[in-house]
Amino acid sequence: MEEVAVNKKNKSLSLSKDEILNDYRLAQQSRQASLMGRKEVFMGKAKFGIFGDGKELAQIAMAKYFKNGDFRAGYYRDQTFMFAIGELTIQEYFAQLYAHADVDAEPASGGRLMNGHFGTRALEQNGEWKNLTEMKNSASDISPTASQMPKLLGLAYASKLYRQNNNLLKELSNFSIEGNEVAWGTIGNASTSEGMFYETINAGGVLQVPMVVSVWDDEYGISVPKEYHTTKGSISEVLKGFQRTDDQKGYEILVVKGWDYEALMSTYQNAARIAREEHVPVLVHVIELTQPQGHSTSGSHERYKSKERLEWEADYDCVRQFQEYIIEQGMATEEELAEIDAEAKAFAKAQREAAWKAFAGEIKSELQDAVSLIEQAAPNSRQKEKLVVLADELAKTMNPIRKDVISAVRKALLLMRFDGADVKQNLKLWYEQQKKLNEDRYNSHLYSQSDFRVGNIDEVPAQYGDDAQLVDGREVLQACFDHLLSNDPRVFAFGEDVGKIGDVNQAFAGLQDKYGELRVTDTGIRECTIIGQGIGASMRGLRPIAEIQYLDYLLYAIQILSDDVACLQYRTKGGQKAPIIVRTRGHRLEGVWHSGSPIGMILHSLRGMLVCVPRDMTQAAGMYNTLVKADEPALVIECLNGYRLKEKMPANIGEFTVPLGKPEILREGSDLTIVTYGSMCRIIMDAALVLDEMGISVEVIDVQTLLPFDTHHVIADSIKKTNRVIFADEDVPGGASAYMMQQVIEEQGAYYHLDSEPATIAAKAHRPAYSSDGDYFSKPSVDDVVEKVYEMMHEVDPNTFPEL
Repeated sequence: MEEVAVNKKNKSLSLSKDEILNDYRLAQQSRQASLMGRKEVFMGKAKFGIFGDGKELAQIAMAKYFKNGDFRAGYYRDQTFMFAIGELTIQEYFAQLYAHADVDAEPASGGRLMNGHFGTRALEQNGEWKNLTEMKNSASDISPTASQMPKLLGLAYASKLYRQNNNLLKELSNFSIEGNEVAWGTIGNASTSEGMFYETINAGGVLQVPMVVSVWDDEYGISVPKEYHTTKGSISEVLKGFQRTDDQKGYEILVVKGWDYEALMSTYQNAARIAREEHVPVLVHVIELTQPQGHSTSGSHERYKSKERLEWEADYDCVRQFQEYIIEQGMATEEELAEIDAEAKAFAKAQREAAWKAFAGEIKSELQDAVSLIEQAAPNSRQKEKLVVLADELAKTMNPIRKDVISAVRKALLLMRFDGADVKQNLKLWYEQQKKLNEDRYNSHLYSQSDFRVGNIDEVPAQYGDDAQLVDGREVLQACFDHLLSNDPRVFAFGEDVGKIGDVNQAFAGLQDKYGELRVTDTGIRECTIIGQGIGASMRGLRPIAEIQYLDYLLYAIQILSDDVACLQYRTKGGQKAPIIVRTRGHRLEGVWHSGSPIGMILHSLRGMLVCVPRDMTQAAGMYNTLVKADEPALVIECLNGYRLKEKMPANIGEFTVPLGKPEILREGSDLTIVTYGSMCRIIMDAALVLDEMGISVEVIDVQTLLPFDTHHVIADSIKKTNRVIFADEDVPGGASAYMMQQVIEEQGAYYHLDSEPATIAAKAHRPAYSSDGDYFSKPSVDDVVEKVYEMMHEVDPNTFPEL
């Protein structure tokens, strides 16, 4: 093949003429996909469109140096890159635009994500990991700006662990080849204003991990020009203090124009070498990019860009500049490039048509079935005329979607409500079959459906010898973590003060000295990227225990937990997982901060994660043992006031497991059931002793986990016996107590077994005041519980329990 030197300053960089022309062909195919995608939205065949036009050349250059085993954490402009690495076809690209709910047609999300959200399938159908070293990998994209950055840190950090921990390479060869993998991040220039970007950049510099961060800079954030969102109007200027020197570690910062083919190739070759070989993070600031179609289909950029800016963008469009470069270099004539342009357009059109045919054909088939079944039922129905009209309207629907079909069937069944079962039987059977299919298409995989989900982990009870020692609760945890670190090289723990001092409550005391800094590690004060570090590492086969020092501080990380971790299995329909274990402590303490129990917020934000609320450290240890065997992300909230309370040391400390989703009856009773968790267990148990002296028998149930919640219906069975229930916790009124009530009264059907109105005991609506008095008057006390239970029993039997 003819070789062409493409960088006059670096003669070692050369590409064949054919490769350069193929790059041009790909750029044009991607551009045509963007142009056609916008038209599809305006024609009503898709809801919304956001495209990567104007970024094609830089992404082709980046893809040249992206190797098997590497990971991408990017955003919705990266279509050309995904085409270039062979992990996205244009047909799949349009399938996502149409929301085709089939992972074979749209493998990134099965139609669950809007267009421009990319991801590769890292798992087999049973949940087993694929060999990630033989793949080009993309973490599943998320929309919130800069939210791709925290997990980028973790994806890169995993390479550092694999390179420096030989035990990992022996055990996990499917995940890394000597830590040589680079994590490639992309972000728009406007999104670099987000705190998550700066936090990630700082953490990456501290950790010295192999990540290459590309900033696509077209000088706008929708309508806002660069001078409004970036100091000095340039992120590379802002970050100059991060530039490494001969005697200080930091970043390599590179700046390149997004329309300069030669410079882009040279820049990305250099960036890849530095990151891969030296494990030094690199920032590539790609400037002078354009966005020919504006931000998205929601509006036109002509509204906010000047005539001069629009003219410049037309002249410096990267595809146009690439055309001129190829002609100047004598690699092709205008006529030859015009032929490639025509071929690219035809190819993109054919791919678009194939995607639409597959998407629409599936729905059209369902529509025809529905129309036929309604028409068959109509002659024998009391609503014959209305059914005929309904079937006719459905048959004539232009560009129907599944909603049109199912909605018409539901209306038909309502019309036939007074008809005999034989009239509507076939339509009803078809509808029930479709409900199951649509449940899988749109509602499945919120939690793991793999062979490794928590429900499949065998329960192993804690065992105690005759000479079992009474120790501080934190020593039980310490022994558990010691066992996990000793027996599973995938496990490592990190967070603020976790390393040298062994965490603020000493559960890791001495373990850094025993296992080294890579296994038990201190971090800076940066909750969001502590979680990101764990997300990325867990997506590469490791089992991180990421510590958030106090439950209140979870607020710093709640967005990334909610938008990335909790919905990862759902939004990839089981294609990716991040089994991070987030460890924190909370509940009972004094003061406005460090004492919170914002469980309602957690439950509503983190559906898709497991939420464990152990009452003591033995239960917590059993949960950690369960979680490490499973493949689901979890939050474990330890009781802050329980580390110094005495517990027996189990003989099988590293082996016993606590079944998640199965409550434990702490005390049997006959008059009333109290459902609680965490630190409130001790409050309720103390209150039960007082109530027992008054002749009131209380059954106390510790739910143990809030997600999953009582999968065995233990609580409903208790209520069948006692016919009364109180839900008690330390959250604000209407928080977790309301959630528990809904789960039991509605989901478990316990309403039918109640003889008294169900009640809740919660904290006050405000945060707790400081001091022991502040705690007493802010959060539920033994006295509160006793009075509430007595009040209920007074209503039942005022003679035995007279008014106080």
